[in-house]
Amino acid sequence: MRVASRRAWARRCCSPPESARAGEALARVGLEALAARPARALSGGEQQRLALARAWATRPELLLLDEPTASLDPDAKAAVEKLLAGFAADGTTIVFSTHDLGQARRLATRIVHLEGGRIDLDAPAAEFFATAAERRRDGLFPDGALP
Repeated sequence: MRVASRRAWARRCCSPPESARAGEALARVGLEALAARPARALSGGEQQRLALARAWATRPELLLLDEPTASLDPDAKAAVEKLLAGFAADGTTIVFSTHDLGQARRLATRIVHLEGGRIDLDAPAAEFFATAAERRRDGLFPDGALP
């Protein structure tokens, strides 16, 4: 399916204001120029940005994301992080899982740390990172795991 075909689908199934959002969403994520390209021909970062555009076009109050930058190169990762920060600045609540604590430091306002399938800590991000040395000393994180 082509990126533009997804946009056409949105026009058929959605009300006019919603279908207009598809083009706006592609522009927001920087993919408008690639609308004629098959979605499978996009790079991993472009595919991730397309997925985010599709989600953002619905104007969600909440986005749930699982490792949104996994397997992306540094430039694609930075582009996705910039989009997520922009969505959050616009008022969308974003909940995401990550093993990348540097990313958590850059994007998160609150961190829920899981250990052994249980909540180990639920705190504002600033508090989480301010007490990182203590948790490292207690063996929760190995040296170098925290930025």
